[in-house]
Amino acid sequence: QVQLVESGGGSVQAGGSVRLSCAASGGTFSSYALAWFRQTHGEKREFVAAIAWTGATTMYGTSVMGRFTISRDNAENTVYLQMNSLKPEDTGIYYCAADRTYYGELRSGYDYWGQGLQVTVPS
Repeated sequence: QVQLVESGGGSVQAGGSVRLSCAASGGTFSSYALAWFRQTHGEKREFVAAIAWTGATTMYGTSVMGRFTISRDNAENTVYLQMNSLKPEDTGIYYCAADRTYYGELRSGYDYWGQGLQVTVPS
């Protein structure tokens, strides 16, 4: 069973950039598809980005496409989310997720989740 721990984030000015990291342990990292979700203003967790097992394929939520980039380093057991051109509406709790068999944008598809971390973009 894989454990996920996010790091990075904090408060970032609008228009700025930040990179989130999610380190995995307890499993074979390359056997998991990975994703980032976020929860804003008490809403449901929103799909942000996903990356397939080898990293060859990625997908993005419409609100972040062109601004955020997901990547993974299978040697370092880490997935990243590079967030550029940040907006106040990007404020929220960001979660890393993993699954052995599912790659997509559905929350229910992922079995393993990190604890989440706060990203704040003041208006």
